[in-house]
Amino acid sequence: MAASSDPWIKEYNEAVKIADDINGMISERISLPASGPETQRHASAIRRKITILGTRLDGLHSLMSRPTGKPLTEKEMNRRKDMVANLRSKANQMASAFNMSNFANRDSLLGPETKADAMSRTVGSDNSGLVGLQRQIMKEQDEGLEKLEETVISTKHIALAVNEELDLHTRLIDDLDQHVEVTDSRLRHSLAAKT
Repeated sequence: MAASSDPWIKEYNEAVKIADDINGMISERISLPASGPETQRHASAIRRKITILGTRLDGLHSLMSRPTGKPLTEKEMNRRKDMVANLRSKANQMASAFNMSNFANRDSLLGPETKADAMSRTVGSDNSGLVGLQRQIMKEQDEGLEKLEETVISTKHIALAVNEELDLHTRLIDDLDQHVEVTDSRLRHSLAAKT
């Protein structure tokens, strides 16, 4: 067994912890409402953690290809490869389980459309009827894309506003830090003058 100071082991343990966190977050999602800002934040946090886990797994793989310290035995290398493969499989399962739970939300966005629904719209139509139906479907898709564009633009404006707010807060914190340093310096000088 490799020493606990091995960076690969540390990285692997952190990846396992992230995977456990994701599992817990996916389980918690059941108790949240079907939609709303809290649910969206939770879903975003899950996606972010899944992405972080993927990055950690890539890092583990690259650490295996360039081990630090003493060289690993073939048995240890294979064991680590299996550990990474198992964790990656678990990550893929969690990602697919999370995506499966998003299908219900997809219906609320796009509306449930079954194949039978689409087929029933074409029954008894000749070529010109099918062309008309295609045009109607494309018009509906265009309207949906316009709504999506409005949402994306709105999200962009919100992100820019948040960015400006963060810049302002950063400047305020920097100013506060500067004032604290000046006050601290004055206090030190006044204490030094009194002693």
